[in-house]
Amino acid sequence: MIVLLGLVVFLYAFASSRNAVRKVSQPNIQFVGDNNLFITYETVSKLLIQNYGDVKNMPKETLDLNVLERALNSNPMIKSAEVYVAVNGTLTAEIEQKRPIARVSTNASYYIDDEGFYMPLSSNYSSRVPLVTGYVEKNNLKNVFTVASKIESDEFLKKNVVEIHQDENKVIYLKLRQCHFLVQLGSVDFLDKKVNNLKAFYQKSLKEKTLNNYSKVNLQFDNQVVCTKT
Repeated sequence: MIVLLGLVVFLYAFASSRNAVRKVSQPNIQFVGDNNLFITYETVSKLLIQNYGDVKNMPKETLDLNVLERALNSNPMIKSAEVYVAVNGTLTAEIEQKRPIARVSTNASYYIDDEGFYMPLSSNYSSRVPLVTGYVEKNNLKNVFTVASKIESDEFLKKNVVEIHQDENKVIYLKLRQCHFLVQLGSVDFLDKKVNNLKAFYQKSLKEKTLNNYSKVNLQFDNQVVCTKT
C-alpha cells in the first residue's frame, strides 16, 4: 500500500513538472457573441505581446494569466476577457466585445454601449445604431442611455427611430425614419407611457395617411399627444 501510494505521488509530481515546463503554443483568440468585430484578432494579439512579449514557446509556469487578462480588459472595445492555458499548452483568450446601442455625433464622436458607458468608434466596423446629437456629456449619459436602451428593446422604436437629440435643458427629442415631424419626449419620466402614446398616434395617422401633416408631436403631457401641424 505504501509502495502504491509512493508511486502515485511520483507520477503526479512527474506529470506536474512536465506540465509546468510545457511550452505555450500560438495564442488561440476567440470572440464570444456578436460576429461583428470592432476589435481585430491582430489587435488582441498585439495587446498580448505588448504586455508579455511573444508568449509562444514560453514555459507555462512563467506565464501570469492575470496580467494578460488585465491588459485585454483595459482596452475600451473589450467588455470582458478570459485567458487560460490548456494542458497541451494552447493559450486561449476569450473576448467579449462591448455592444453599442447609440452613436454620439457632437463635437466628439463615440458609441454608448449597452451598459451606458463610453465606447470608442472602430475603424474595423461601423454599427448601425441611432445617432445622438445636441448637448451630450461623456460623463453624463444617463438620460440618453435610458432612451437608447428603450429603443434597443422595443421593436417599433428600433425600426423607426434614427436620432436622439438632447437640448441644453436635457429635453429629449426623437427623429423617426421617413417622417417630417419631431417627437418631443421631454424628460425620461413615464417613458413607457409616452412610447405607447407615440405608437397609438403613429398607427392612427398611418392609417389615415396624415403622418406628413405635422411638424411636431409632443408627448410631455399626461395621457395625451399634442400635435403641431405643418
